[in-house]
Amino acid sequence: MNLEQQHIIILGGSSGIGLGVARACLARGASLTLVSRSPEKLAAAAAELGEARRVRTFAADVTQEAEVRRLFDERPPARHVVVTAVQGHYQPIREMDIAAARRTIDSKLVAALHVAKHARIEPEGSIVFTTGIAAVRPGPGGSVIAAVNGALMSLVRALAIELAPVRVNALSPGWVDTPVWDSIAGAAREQRFAQHARRLPVGRVGAPADIADAALFLMGNGFTTGEVLHVDGGHRLI
Repeated sequence: MNLEQQHIIILGGSSGIGLGVARACLARGASLTLVSRSPEKLAAAAAELGEARRVRTFAADVTQEAEVRRLFDERPPARHVVVTAVQGHYQPIREMDIAAARRTIDSKLVAALHVAKHARIEPEGSIVFTTGIAAVRPGPGGSVIAAVNGALMSLVRALAIELAPVRVNALSPGWVDTPVWDSIAGAAREQRFAQHARRLPVGRVGAPADIADAALFLMGNGFTTGEVLHVDGGHRLI
């Protein structure tokens, strides 16, 4: 897939899945704008990627509509916009910190509304959102992220109609080896990965490159819209 002369904006592009998508797009000739709340993380991601002429950064909080509007006003129109940003919150429902739950909702669902409202996308372009396995296989303490992921799946279908001919799709990853697991599992991270890998049909957890490959498909296939592409190693089957 050749992405030369294409500008791609990646919200959440400073680490994890977003950085993996950035790396794949850059290798195929794209120019990038990486978006994150943290200027420090953005600087580190840009340095890791290299290619200074083709990588720009933009510090913004996607939960704030004014900042999302400013992003799309100040950067050139994009061929594709990829959204991976989220502030995840896992907690038993009886102990739920509702303020923290609202931050998760804002970071994933409300942010998606901001992007859909303000993004300037070239003809034949697309938006790719990120949902997740929790929508269909929720775990203990995961009620909020399950609800948000499920809502985003429905939103994608509605936006595919409303924003046409811009295509709107979503990725739904399973367990992917990213830094977010440091906060989810802590010292038990590797043990949990090994246990989960033994259950999966593919025999391993995912890597950011796996999700990046799927994002490239959704960006490149002009006959795909309103779809949720599950990239979970067979997690839905176990």
